[in-house]
Amino acid sequence: MWVGSQNRDGTKPGMSAISSLLKNVHNCRICEGLLPNSPRPVLQFHPRARILVAGQAPGRRAHDSGVPFQDASGDRLRDWLGLTSDVFYNPKNVAILPMGFCYPGTGKSGDLPPRKECAPAWREQLLGQLTNLKLTLVIGQYALAYHLPNSNQTVTGAVKAWRDNWPQLVALPHPSPRNNIWLRKNPWFEKDVLPKLRERVSMIVADED
Repeated sequence: MWVGSQNRDGTKPGMSAISSLLKNVHNCRICEGLLPNSPRPVLQFHPRARILVAGQAPGRRAHDSGVPFQDASGDRLRDWLGLTSDVFYNPKNVAILPMGFCYPGTGKSGDLPPRKECAPAWREQLLGQLTNLKLTLVIGQYALAYHLPNSNQTVTGAVKAWRDNWPQLVALPHPSPRNNIWLRKNPWFEKDVLPKLRERVSMIVADED
């Protein structure tokens, strides 16, 4: 997976190139007709972002508002990170790049998986611009398979093994209220992982390099 900071000719991309890339992402229609609604990519991005939230796909509320994690899951995620909304929604602090940028629809047991067309089309190009990244937060099985392709772990296993890729990458359970049972069954997450995570995030946000 290419995550470098140069164009193919060896030059560093300028902001105009990044703006053009983002415009193309927001205008993407490769899943036209395959989604329950018209495509509406929902993401947050700035090349100087220091924290990457790599999730699954936006939910219905994010599709309607165009703002990622503006729901109960987002409230819990910001609490886990110890971040206010103002800090979280500053793209120079946090980039939000789900595995699928558009709301995939709802199935019998929750939202459907992210569309497979999205990540190959855009993900490497966008990750390649994150030249100041200090921490990647991997949420859910699809993001886990992408960012830790050789781990062969379940989400729970990857969360338990949080020290393996510390402090650059941390796997998290989904912050959805649907995961309340998981949180009750795994009290070590809030006891052992969250204090270290909040400390790490606080240090990154406070660093004005």
